[in-house]
Amino acid sequence: MSLSSLPLSYCTNVHPGLTVAQVERGLTDFTVPAGQRFGSSLAAGLWLAQPVIRELLAEVDGSKRFAARVAKLGLYTYTLNAFPFGDFHSERVKENVYLPDWTQPSRLEYSWDCARVLADLIRATLPAGADGSLSTVPLGFKTLATAADFETKCIHNLIEFAQRLARLESESGQTIRLAIEPEPCCVLETTAETIAFFRRLRDRAAVVGGLDAVQRHLGVCYDVCHQSVEFEDVAESIASLAREEIRINKVHITCALQVTSPGSNPAVREALAHFVEPRYLHQTFARSPSGEVRRVLDLTTQLARTPPSEFANADCWRIHFHVPVDAERVGPLETTRADLKIALDAVTKLAYAPHLEVETYTWNVLPGGDKPDLVTGLARELSATRDLLAR
Repeated sequence: MSLSSLPLSYCTNVHPGLTVAQVERGLTDFTVPAGQRFGSSLAAGLWLAQPVIRELLAEVDGSKRFAARVAKLGLYTYTLNAFPFGDFHSERVKENVYLPDWTQPSRLEYSWDCARVLADLIRATLPAGADGSLSTVPLGFKTLATAADFETKCIHNLIEFAQRLARLESESGQTIRLAIEPEPCCVLETTAETIAFFRRLRDRAAVVGGLDAVQRHLGVCYDVCHQSVEFEDVAESIASLAREEIRINKVHITCALQVTSPGSNPAVREALAHFVEPRYLHQTFARSPSGEVRRVLDLTTQLARTPPSEFANADCWRIHFHVPVDAERVGPLETTRADLKIALDAVTKLAYAPHLEVETYTWNVLPGGDKPDLVTGLARELSATRDLLAR
């Protein structure tokens, strides 16, 4: 069994936070009460946007004082979500969440600043020896990553980052690992693409130096619903990463929406149409009876109500819309929770313990008036995840 002995985490990117004060308000108003209802120790997987990180590092010992306040709340922090750089709660996020990409120095420096802040948080909230992780963008978004040297620049910056993390460990004893998060329609989206990239990354590091740092400090964040939306076999996906010795530094415990036999279920498609919203990207994939997979970049009302023939004739749709992980169904819609169970079972076969984090960031855009208040919803997700892990 390789389940982590660390407290279960949930990601605070569900709460707005572009200042330190806003982040702390989210912790006191939602995280602490959710932990009390959960009834077990809870880790806050903090999302600290670039303006927050900048504010923390602008004042002497600002990061250490913030870490002390988190500890005083009775919370633990061993992981940061360093994926959204800016305002994750603006009116329209969509493909902007992938900017800046890993070709940009600003992505490298933001990630480095996150690592420095995380080191303080770990020291303040956890026993000595606990490792840290940072989840990050899957290099970039495919339709935006058009430069001929895109991958070359990403590899250069990632090797530099791995070497910085190695120096941090050497100087402070604090191990922090980067977790690159494959996602539908991104430069890294499938497991096969991820494996191929890590081979090229390691080959380059072997030439220019830094291979040991890359192997120790760079891995993936395995967001379960992302690979489900791709119609991957999640157990084989996890096993293939293990065979390649690509470390899963973090698991995002997530579920997506699913529609079976969409062509013959207009009422279900109508329910799906209510999930169309302007803030986040909801990549939608359709699998034909022959196994061919088609995709569109975003869920639209027209797609749900009057799908083209290749979607209407599919046997299943899966939609990148994070839904509560305790739900087998959301109204008449199915979820990919079956894959979550399979993935967590596969994780227990690993020789190490990835960080485990519930990441349903969409509570504020979920349709319907019958959803629970946020604290209740978070507590339900955490409790259901604890039950799955106890299996």
